[in-house]
Amino acid sequence: MRLTTLTLAASLAAGAAFANPVAPADVVFTEDGAVEQSLTGTAGNADNGFKVFSDKKQGNCVACHNIEARSELTFPGTVGPMLDGVGENRSAAEIRGILVNSKKTFEGTVMPAYYKVDGFTRPGDAYTGKAPKGPLDPLLSAEQIEDVVAFLSSLKD
Repeated sequence: MRLTTLTLAASLAAGAAFANPVAPADVVFTEDGAVEQSLTGTAGNADNGFKVFSDKKQGNCVACHNIEARSELTFPGTVGPMLDGVGENRSAAEIRGILVNSKKTFEGTVMPAYYKVDGFTRPGDAYTGKAPKGPLDPLLSAEQIEDVVAFLSSLKD
Protein backbone atom coordinates (compact mmCIF):
# COMPACT_ATOMS: atom_id res chain seq x y z
CA MET A 1 0.00 0.00 0.00
CA ARG A 2 2.76 2.45 0.92
CA LEU A 3 4.70 1.76 -2.30
CA THR A 4 1.53 2.31 -4.33
CA THR A 5 0.89 5.62 -2.57
CA LEU A 6 4.47 6.74 -3.19
CA THR A 7 4.29 5.69 -6.84
CA LEU A 8 1.01 7.55 -7.31
CA ALA A 9 2.40 10.67 -5.62
CA ALA A 10 5.52 10.58 -7.81
CA SER A 11 3.39 10.16 -10.94
CA LEU A 12 1.17 13.09 -10.00
CA ALA A 13 4.20 15.26 -9.25
CA ALA A 14 5.76 14.38 -12.61
CA GLY A 15 2.49 15.20 -14.36
CA ALA A 16 2.28 18.51 -12.55
CA ALA A 17 5.79 19.40 -13.69
CA PHE A 18 4.62 19.15 -17.30
CA ALA A 19 1.25 20.81 -16.72
CA ASN A 20 2.78 24.29 -16.68
CA PRO A 21 4.34 25.32 -19.98
CA VAL A 22 7.54 27.33 -20.15
CA ALA A 23 6.51 30.99 -20.09
CA PRO A 24 7.58 33.07 -23.11
CA ALA A 25 9.94 35.14 -20.96
CA ASP A 26 11.60 31.96 -19.62
CA VAL A 27 12.48 30.36 -22.97
CA VAL A 28 16.21 29.64 -23.20
CA PHE A 29 17.84 30.00 -26.62
CA THR A 30 21.18 28.55 -27.69
CA GLU A 31 23.74 30.80 -29.37
CA ASP A 32 22.32 29.93 -32.80
CA GLY A 33 18.66 30.47 -31.81
CA ALA A 34 17.60 26.89 -31.07
CA VAL A 35 15.36 26.04 -28.10
CA GLU A 36 16.41 22.66 -26.69
CA GLN A 37 13.73 22.35 -24.00
CA SER A 38 10.18 21.42 -24.97
CA LEU A 39 7.79 24.22 -24.04
CA THR A 40 5.31 21.71 -22.61
CA GLY A 41 7.52 18.85 -21.48
CA THR A 42 5.73 16.48 -23.83
CA ALA A 43 5.92 15.67 -27.51
CA GLY A 44 3.56 17.51 -29.80
CA ASN A 45 0.88 15.99 -32.01
CA ALA A 46 1.84 16.14 -35.70
CA ASP A 47 -1.78 16.01 -36.92
CA ASN A 48 -2.69 18.99 -34.74
CA GLY A 49 0.50 20.69 -35.93
CA PHE A 50 -0.63 20.40 -39.55
CA LYS A 51 -3.93 22.03 -38.58
CA VAL A 52 -2.11 24.93 -36.91
CA PHE A 53 0.24 25.21 -39.90
CA SER A 54 -2.55 25.31 -42.47
CA ASP A 55 -5.32 27.17 -40.59
CA LYS A 56 -5.46 30.88 -41.35
CA LYS A 57 -7.00 31.50 -37.91
CA GLN A 58 -4.17 29.76 -36.06
CA GLY A 59 -0.54 29.72 -37.23
CA ASN A 60 -1.29 30.60 -40.84
CA CYS A 61 2.17 29.31 -41.80
CA VAL A 62 0.71 28.42 -45.19
CA ALA A 63 0.43 32.12 -46.03
CA CYS A 64 4.21 32.17 -46.53
CA HIS A 65 5.30 28.53 -46.87
CA ASN A 66 4.48 25.61 -49.10
CA ILE A 67 4.97 21.88 -48.78
CA GLU A 68 4.79 20.27 -52.20
CA ALA A 69 4.11 16.86 -50.66
CA ARG A 70 0.87 18.23 -49.13
CA SER A 71 -1.24 18.97 -52.20
CA GLU A 72 -4.31 19.68 -50.03
CA LEU A 73 -2.81 23.04 -48.98
CA THR A 74 -4.81 25.79 -50.60
CA PHE A 75 -3.13 28.99 -51.77
CA PRO A 76 0.28 28.35 -50.21
CA GLY A 77 2.64 31.29 -50.06
CA THR A 78 6.03 31.71 -51.66
CA VAL A 79 7.54 34.33 -49.31
CA GLY A 80 9.17 31.78 -47.01
CA PRO A 81 11.20 28.73 -47.97
CA MET A 82 9.67 25.45 -49.09
CA LEU A 83 9.39 23.15 -46.08
CA ASP A 84 9.63 19.77 -47.81
CA GLY A 85 12.30 17.78 -45.94
CA VAL A 86 12.70 20.31 -43.14
CA GLY A 87 12.59 17.44 -40.61
CA GLU A 88 15.83 16.10 -42.07
CA ASN A 89 17.54 19.46 -42.39
CA ARG A 90 16.67 20.97 -39.00
CA SER A 91 16.53 19.50 -35.52
CA ALA A 92 13.41 19.81 -33.38
CA ALA A 93 15.30 22.35 -31.24
CA GLU A 94 16.09 24.47 -34.31
CA ILE A 95 12.49 24.31 -35.54
CA ARG A 96 11.21 25.21 -32.07
CA GLY A 97 13.58 28.19 -31.87
CA ILE A 98 12.46 29.48 -35.26
CA LEU A 99 8.81 29.22 -34.26
CA VAL A 100 9.32 30.82 -30.85
CA ASN A 101 11.29 33.79 -32.22
CA SER A 102 12.66 33.47 -35.74
CA LYS A 103 14.71 36.65 -35.37
CA LYS A 104 17.10 34.77 -33.06
CA THR A 105 18.05 32.58 -36.05
CA PHE A 106 17.34 34.84 -39.03
CA GLU A 107 17.92 38.49 -38.21
CA GLY A 108 15.67 40.71 -40.30
CA THR A 109 13.17 38.00 -41.23
CA VAL A 110 9.52 38.95 -41.67
CA MET A 111 8.39 35.73 -40.00
CA PRO A 112 6.45 36.47 -36.81
CA ALA A 113 7.73 35.45 -33.40
CA TYR A 114 4.94 33.05 -32.41
CA TYR A 115 5.85 32.77 -28.70
CA LYS A 116 7.00 36.26 -27.84
CA VAL A 117 5.03 38.65 -25.64
CA ASP A 118 7.22 41.70 -25.12
CA GLY A 119 9.64 44.06 -26.84
CA PHE A 120 7.23 45.03 -29.60
CA THR A 121 7.06 48.41 -31.28
CA ARG A 122 3.43 49.50 -31.12
CA PRO A 123 3.04 51.95 -34.02
CA GLY A 124 -0.74 52.08 -33.55
CA ASP A 125 -0.24 54.63 -30.78
CA ALA A 126 1.11 57.16 -33.28
CA TYR A 127 -1.62 56.57 -35.86
CA THR A 128 -4.82 55.56 -34.12
CA GLY A 129 -4.03 55.63 -30.42
CA LYS A 130 -5.53 52.13 -30.28
CA ALA A 131 -2.45 49.96 -29.88
CA PRO A 132 -2.99 47.27 -27.23
CA LYS A 133 -1.90 48.24 -23.75
CA GLY A 134 -0.21 45.95 -21.27
CA PRO A 135 0.98 42.39 -21.80
CA LEU A 136 0.16 40.56 -25.01
CA ASP A 137 -0.60 36.88 -25.42
CA PRO A 138 1.68 34.84 -27.70
CA LEU A 139 0.34 34.17 -31.19
CA LEU A 140 0.50 30.41 -30.52
CA SER A 141 0.32 28.49 -27.25
CA ALA A 142 3.18 26.31 -26.04
CA GLU A 143 1.15 23.24 -27.03
CA GLN A 144 0.54 24.59 -30.54
CA ILE A 145 4.26 25.31 -30.93
CA GLU A 146 5.10 21.73 -29.92
CA ASP A 147 2.45 20.40 -32.31
CA VAL A 148 3.94 22.36 -35.23
CA VAL A 149 7.43 21.16 -34.22
CA ALA A 150 6.15 17.56 -34.34
CA PHE A 151 4.54 18.15 -37.75
CA LEU A 152 7.53 19.86 -39.32
CA SER A 153 9.92 17.28 -37.82
CA SER A 154 7.92 14.57 -39.60
CA LEU A 155 8.62 16.12 -43.02
CA LYS A 156 11.40 13.93 -44.37
CA ASP A 157 12.52 13.53 -47.97
